[in-house]
Amino acid sequence: MEKKAYIVSLNVGQPAIVNMDGMEVTTGIYKQPVDTPLWLTKTNFTGDGQADLVHHGGPDKAVCAYPSEHFAAWERLYHQPFTAGAFGENVTLSGLLEEDVCVGDIFEVGTAVVQVSQPRQPCFKLAKRHGLKDLSLKVQETGYTGFYFRVLKEGSVQRGDSLTLAERSARPLSIRYINHIYYVDKTNVAAMKEIVAEPALSEDWRRSFMKRIKQ
Repeated sequence: MEKKAYIVSLNVGQPAIVNMDGMEVTTGIYKQPVDTPLWLTKTNFTGDGQADLVHHGGPDKAVCAYPSEHFAAWERLYHQPFTAGAFGENVTLSGLLEEDVCVGDIFEVGTAVVQVSQPRQPCFKLAKRHGLKDLSLKVQETGYTGFYFRVLKEGSVQRGDSLTLAERSARPLSIRYINHIYYVDKTNVAAMKEIVAEPALSEDWRRSFMKRIKQ
C-alpha cells in the first residue's frame, strides 16, 4: 500500500435516548473522540456500545471505520460541517478509501489485528442525526459508506496508529465494488456468486446476496 493509512480519530460512545428530528430514538451513533489508548476486544472498543444489536455490533461489526477524505464532499453538498465521528464511526481514517480496501484484508493496528468484513450500511439514524432526509440514500449512491472490521487479535489502539496491510484475499474484492453490486448492479448474479465465495465476507451480507441469487 503506497499511501500511509492511519487513525485520524478514535471515537466511542454508549447508547442514549436522544431527540432526533422530533423523534425519541435510542442510539449509539453519537461517538466522541478520545485521546487515550483503548483496548479493542472481539466485539468493540472498551467504553463503546451499540443500541441496535441486530443491525450494529457483534464480531463481524466490531469496529466501524470511515474515511475522513469524504467529509469535504459532504460539506460541499450540504453546506454544514462533518467532523470525526459524524458517521458514528469508531475509527476515522486517512489513506484508506473504499476502493483501496477489500473484504478479507488483514491489518495490524496498534497491538491489535483486524480484518475487513463488509461495507457499512447506512441506517435512518444517520440521516436523522444530521437532519438530512436523503443522507442515507446519498451514502449509497456515492459509495462513501465506510466499512467494518472484525477483530482477529485483541489489543491496544490509539489515535495516530498506522494500519499496516498484512494479508489480502487471493481474489480481492474492494468495498467499492461490493457496494456497486449491492446498490447499483443488483441483478448481476455472477458478481454476487463471486462475492459470496469470499470466506471473509460477513454472514449478514452473505445471506443478503444469497437471497438475491435465489430470487
